[in-house]
Amino acid sequence: MAYAVHFAASILACWLTAQVLAVSKWTWQAPRVAIVCWQAIGLALGLSAMGLPMALGLTAYDRPTGSALLALATDLAHGSLPAGVGVVHLGLVGVGFGIGAVLLTTTVRSIHGTIRAQRRHRELLSLVARRDPTVPGALVLDHPSAAAYCLPGVRPRVVVSAGTLSLLDRAELAAVLTHERAHAEERHDLVLLPFTALCRALPWFGWVRHAHERVALLVEMRADDKARELHAEAPLAGALRRFAAAGHRITPAGALGLGDRDLDVRVQRLLVPDRTPRLLGATALAVATTVAGLPISLFLS
Repeated sequence: MAYAVHFAASILACWLTAQVLAVSKWTWQAPRVAIVCWQAIGLALGLSAMGLPMALGLTAYDRPTGSALLALATDLAHGSLPAGVGVVHLGLVGVGFGIGAVLLTTTVRSIHGTIRAQRRHRELLSLVARRDPTVPGALVLDHPSAAAYCLPGVRPRVVVSAGTLSLLDRAELAAVLTHERAHAEERHDLVLLPFTALCRALPWFGWVRHAHERVALLVEMRADDKARELHAEAPLAGALRRFAAAGHRITPAGALGLGDRDLDVRVQRLLVPDRTPRLLGATALAVATTVAGLPISLFLS
């Protein structure tokens, strides 16, 4: 029972840590550290959701979950189970494996769906997009709406619309292109993928969807940081303001777009000096790592 309590405590710790991260402003100034914290929480939640019913079903073994599962497999192979292990207990172990199967299945489905959407859009771009010497390394869509996005993958594509070319000046456009290339170089689509899978696999955890939204914002902020390293804050902030004023923006499925999330917040972040103590990020990272370490240790012991 003690190990089940540990898994339950880990789920509670995930929730509490997520609540703190969701309202913490330091995450805006250290998005890469914050993303790692969210990833640690997501890993801990997935393992704990699997481990809790397993630990309840394996109480009779009085061992960490990993060792208890090996002992159960050995007993099943020999056709004998210890006292206190019945159909209900085996069913709870099955529920844990079922949650793991759902997590794995949703991850695979998310990957497959994303790859299909990206392949379709890549094929469409080969038909309707064009090269333009004013935007080297990018494709241009003849569309009046504001659009700037990265289609990630093995062969990433950076795409801007004709509306964007008329909307931005040269410095702003250069900052936007660097932002989109940062998405491709750091594979931010893979950063978001586990949270998409968790949302589908654990829909009863409402805060998981909120976590997905926060990570998506942090991913945009991380790309903003890469852009301002080369072009300073003003051109990118100006581009974000123009995108906000433009209203309707298009980003296809499977892509990461410049103007998708919280433009006002991102502009404020770029223009307001960073006064956040770095100790907060280090502390949060230590807490998140500890939260993830507990369920991992129970499965490996």
